[in-house]
Amino acid sequence: MSVDVAIVGLGYVGLPLAQEASHVGLKVLGFDIGQRVVDGLNAGASHVDDLSDADIAKMLEQGFEATTDASRLAEAKTIVICVPTPLSADGGPDLGPVIAAVNTIRDNLKPGMLVILESTTYPGTTDEVVRPILEETGLKAGTDFHLAFSPERIDPGNEHFGAKNTPKVVGGHTPACGDAAAAFYGQFVDTVVRAKGTREAETAKLLENTYRHINIALVNEMARFCHDLGIDLWDVIAAAKTKPFGFQAFYPGPGVGGHCIPIDPNYLSHNVRARLGYPFRFVELAQEINAGMPSYVTSRAQNLLNLDSKPLRGSRVLLLGVTYKPNIADQRESPAVPLAKALADKGAVVQYHDPHVPDWTAANGSASRAEDLETAVSTADLVILVQNHREYDVDALAARAQRFFDTRGVAAPGEKVSRL
Repeated sequence: MSVDVAIVGLGYVGLPLAQEASHVGLKVLGFDIGQRVVDGLNAGASHVDDLSDADIAKMLEQGFEATTDASRLAEAKTIVICVPTPLSADGGPDLGPVIAAVNTIRDNLKPGMLVILESTTYPGTTDEVVRPILEETGLKAGTDFHLAFSPERIDPGNEHFGAKNTPKVVGGHTPACGDAAAAFYGQFVDTVVRAKGTREAETAKLLENTYRHINIALVNEMARFCHDLGIDLWDVIAAAKTKPFGFQAFYPGPGVGGHCIPIDPNYLSHNVRARLGYPFRFVELAQEINAGMPSYVTSRAQNLLNLDSKPLRGSRVLLLGVTYKPNIADQRESPAVPLAKALADKGAVVQYHDPHVPDWTAANGSASRAEDLETAVSTADLVILVQNHREYDVDALAARAQRFFDTRGVAAPGEKVSRL
């Protein structure tokens, strides 16, 4: 085996992992089914926010290479699966990408290999889905090869925590499998945390994201009644977070985005319903509240325009920032998409501006791009700050706007400024 680790899936999870493994001298092979992704990486071009072209060039110097040739996986001592796990049309887990990856690994599995699943999924996936497919080879997990689950914890755009200094949870199919996975990650991750087994490691990831999902829903619901009661929720949160124990600040917004919060908790609630026959009520209520925020923002926008005797139909509404997080180009599950659609469905003429998104294909025709920011802000009937990118001088934009709706709580109070 001439490759130390093969990483299957070269996206926002797989690439940072490949970078850290390359840095410590491991021979890293990246496998992806996207020819454009592979060709770009081999040419030194990054396609994720957290790695620059210079980072990819450095990895190539250290021996990293990307390929679409699945047979190359047979060269690896360790294979890590970092493919997406989206929701299916019925709201349940879609394991299609994971199963496809595992089938490919099965066809190239060799005795002594370590296989690790990092893709977020429901408890039992490693043992009930991944293991049986790999054992179709006649090799047995825990005896002939090692099998483990280690949830990805990559936070795109986080300038303080990355793959190296974020503790790595590891759960093995057997204790020996866990030992092998911990030894692998220990080569380039500062802290490895051992879970009891694969199910515990799978559930830990879902608990992390469910915790955030529920607490964001709490403040989103509070935003509604605090507005109706004339209470400044942003001031409430600022006061509450001065408590040095027992409280963590969460903030309202126009909806939730990214892969983790809108999707991962549904894996857990779907699994509870399917296996146990009853609902995970906290998750389902949180999903209902968070999914309703774009509609609520639209309603608030309509009310704000009414203050100027303007109907929403025919009014020009400018959305600032359409990514799911500030300062990155990642648009996955961005609440700007349903917000733009809701506004357009009510007859608004919607424009968007985002310094990180030159072409917003997710708008599906419901919004056009504003090329000149200052002109767009001054001519719009209503400007909505959806994402607070560092490139925006929010107070200056708010001063230029006819009316400014701040869904992120960052604009200074003013006669024309309203906050969520």
